Amino acid sequence: MITWDGRELQDLQNLRTAALSKAPRSRMTADESLHAVQVSESAADSSASSQPSLGFRLRHWSSAQSMGLLTAATLLCLLPFSGKAFNVDDPLFLWSAQQIVRHPLDPFGFRLIWDTTLSPMSEITLNPPLACYYAAAIGAIAGWSERAQHLGFLLPALAMVVGAYRLARRFTRSPLIAAAATLLTPGTLVSATSVMCDTMMLALWIWAIIVWLEGLESGKQRLLLASSFLMAAAALTKYFAICLVPLLFAYSAAKQRRLGRWAWYFVLPVFLLAGYQLWTRALYGHAMFSLALGSSPQRLTHAWYLILMAPAVCASFIGGCALPALTLAPLLWPRRYILTVILLEGILAAVGWAIMGSHLAAFQLEWKIVGPQLALHVAAGVCVLALAVADLHKQRDADSLFLALWVFGTFVFTAFLNWIINARSVLPLIPAAGILLARRLDSLGIASLKPLRTKVAAALLASGFVSFWAARADADWADSARQVARMVQQRTKNEAVWFEGHWGFQYYMQQLGMHPLDFNKSVLSNGDLLVIPSNNYDIRHLPRQVITSDELLEIKLPQPVMTMTTFPQLRAGFYASSSHGPLPFAFGTAPPEQYHLLRIGSTTGPEQWPPRESMPR
Repeated sequence: MITWDGRELQDLQNLRTAALSKAPRSRMTADESLHAVQVSESAADSSASSQPSLGFRLRHWSSAQSMGLLTAATLLCLLPFSGKAFNVDDPLFLWSAQQIVRHPLDPFGFRLIWDTTLSPMSEITLNPPLACYYAAAIGAIAGWSERAQHLGFLLPALAMVVGAYRLARRFTRSPLIAAAATLLTPGTLVSATSVMCDTMMLALWIWAIIVWLEGLESGKQRLLLASSFLMAAAALTKYFAICLVPLLFAYSAAKQRRLGRWAWYFVLPVFLLAGYQLWTRALYGHAMFSLALGSSPQRLTHAWYLILMAPAVCASFIGGCALPALTLAPLLWPRRYILTVILLEGILAAVGWAIMGSHLAAFQLEWKIVGPQLALHVAAGVCVLALAVADLHKQRDADSLFLALWVFGTFVFTAFLNWIINARSVLPLIPAAGILLARRLDSLGIASLKPLRTKVAAALLASGFVSFWAARADADWADSARQVARMVQQRTKNEAVWFEGHWGFQYYMQQLGMHPLDFNKSVLSNGDLLVIPSNNYDIRHLPRQVITSDELLEIKLPQPVMTMTTFPQLRAGFYASSSHGPLPFAFGTAPPEQYHLLRIGSTTGPEQWPPRESMPR
């Protein structure tokens, strides 16, 4: 039950009276009046994140209850996907984990076909091995089934959400909103239903920040040391996390206004990552962190227009993955700001089409369907960036600087430095976006305005509904590959079956004894079967004269949402924007997943394969 004492009610009445007295005397709509009240409350509370909350408190609601609610919500969102088929890069982590069980100190010492030919795993993967060690522990204890692995990866997801709440308590009076805005997003829910490294890295990232801030504030050296180990663990889960070093260094310097002993603790994660470099060089003949760095800028060298498109595509992925920025936008910004953004988007779209129209036409998108969704996603992404700028401009302190660097650092890395723009790269900024949303709502008086709290809850639930829907669609797409592998096995017992394509489809085809095609070595004989998926990568089509029959196998997807599709009318690319499209997910009529079962009529080898047609992964 929520109760207010007499002084709190009087303060609330005084605030509303002052707000109405400052509002323009011209006729206003109900929404405009509410915004005037919120803006006046913002002026009355000019230091929203640093001063007490004017006495407006929720009684009988503890932090433990908030964390319990968030834990229950996380389980409610993720447990339905505990049987989800392995998908996209999940197999790379699982095969490395199985290698670790056999050879604990040689995580990438095996070869596989993942692009076009048999290659060392150490040259294929762009991630360090800590998440693979975690998956190996799960596999050794509970097995390698989908359910065992997904349930094991629930722990990092829970740590991430609970950590987001605890971190938000240092920055906002509404930490529950910040944590909910972290959980109830497509970026979080879809990523957390995989067994890749992203959710685990973000959990370690958040807890490294929490422990560092507590150590810096208290002066306890053991906390700073623990945080430096967490930074190193995060970086050895995903290389991007080494960005914690400059991020926390900048925050600490701004907070302390001088260098202290705390600066020495940043040496440890850098030292451990350098040690990993030397270890992998000795083990595999090349330093794997350097290999990942070398692949980063290649996509921007293909064409000049990709550089111009990168910020817009990255903004689209930020807005789509941090969806509460869109559903909460009417509460966060005056109507004229929203209309201005829409107008500017229209102008920029017209200018962009005039400059790059021929290049955009090559993507073969149905812009009447894609355009409105892209505009909403980009607007939401701009909203996240604007929140960081507005918060920094208003507060001008170490906290606001920290959040702005967190958001813009991730934006710049994803747009220009990472090897591809995808939701996995945007994921690290979602907790910062949630905190910024909560801080903005603090300044608008959410603690005192019950109608505003109700609208916020509705907006978060709407975001959660869409996010769960996207996660369901992603799970259906993943399951379609598993279904096809089983169907092909049932149809082709005692036959030689080859296949093109990778991701989860490769995992299940190999698991059932079928062979990936090596474009440099494989020789297909008369009567062999070749299975080719249409929605995949590294696909090459054989000359028609060597094919005696072509059977089309289709799997209908039940959801009108797609996270990965090359269907010309939509082109969603949650995991890979360059090959699939500018949206992290798209609404529309989902095309069926198509697989061609080709019967080979004559011996066919590498000399018959046509040039590579698909984009690089």
